Amino acid sequence: MHLPTNPNLLVGLAVSDDAAVYQLDAQTALVQTVDFFPPIVDDPYTFGAIAAANALSDIYAMGGRPILALAVAGFPEDFATATMAAILQGGADKVAEAGAVVAGGHTVVDREPKYGLCVTGLVAPQRITAKAGAQVGDQLLLTKALGTGLITTALKRGQCREEDIVAAVASMLHLNRRAAELAAEVDAHAATDITGFGLLGHAAEMARHSGVGLQIYAEALPLLPGALAYAQRNIFPGGLQRNRQHLEASGYVQYASDVDEAYRLLLHDPQTSGGLLFALPPPAATRFQAACVASGELCALIGHVVVGSGIMVYGKI
Repeated sequence: MHLPTNPNLLVGLAVSDDAAVYQLDAQTALVQTVDFFPPIVDDPYTFGAIAAANALSDIYAMGGRPILALAVAGFPEDFATATMAAILQGGADKVAEAGAVVAGGHTVVDREPKYGLCVTGLVAPQRITAKAGAQVGDQLLLTKALGTGLITTALKRGQCREEDIVAAVASMLHLNRRAAELAAEVDAHAATDITGFGLLGHAAEMARHSGVGLQIYAEALPLLPGALAYAQRNIFPGGLQRNRQHLEASGYVQYASDVDEAYRLLLHDPQTSGGLLFALPPPAATRFQAACVASGELCALIGHVVVGSGIMVYGKI
């Protein structure tokens, strides 16, 4: 497929990043993304807020600041008006928390409810944090715990502890806003947000675009309560296996012998509203971690950028 291009399109289909970026002038570029999905929790307001946080995350991953959102939704014909209103309100409130505003949207009739946002943000062209900037010697830092896919799957199967889903929902509702602001202060080389392709899927995109290899340490991963136990019980979403097969079939991901099977599942677990993965030079990484701790943000050192290609997973650092 051949698509027309434009010199002002700084990030588009040709480079496959978290969001599109279009330059307006020397100081300003637009960042735009769209994301929507079916409910993953029972409460409609919470579902709307999670879906909004997930969509906003792409703007933060690019180093941008969201300013405007349009709702995108599909609802069954017999869907309760109060339920639709709760979903839309949850999304609007989360957008407001991000300092942006929902200005409209579009809905269609669909047998399965779906909701999300088209989000527009602003970024200075020289401050874009694309996937392609990781450099050899960088440290890899992750800003949210993993396991939302396993935990929500356990919930659907009626096998999830209440405290585990509460922790997972809190994580999914948490905006990546502050983490992105702190990373901008230390000049991150590269960034991406961790969503449906799992940690290794999104890390692989960073490695490929940057022309480097990655080393990731399984036991350094931050995990949500219960996530490891559900992986050990083989409770995982179908998308996890698709993620895994895609990377392992080509040999792009390899594991040391001490990497437990449960951790291999967690590394491919599709995340909803997951954290940001940053590649930063060591001095900047140290400052970023300290700033995150001071701000109450999670920040875990999970690996390093190395010469080569592909991803090697070890058990321990």
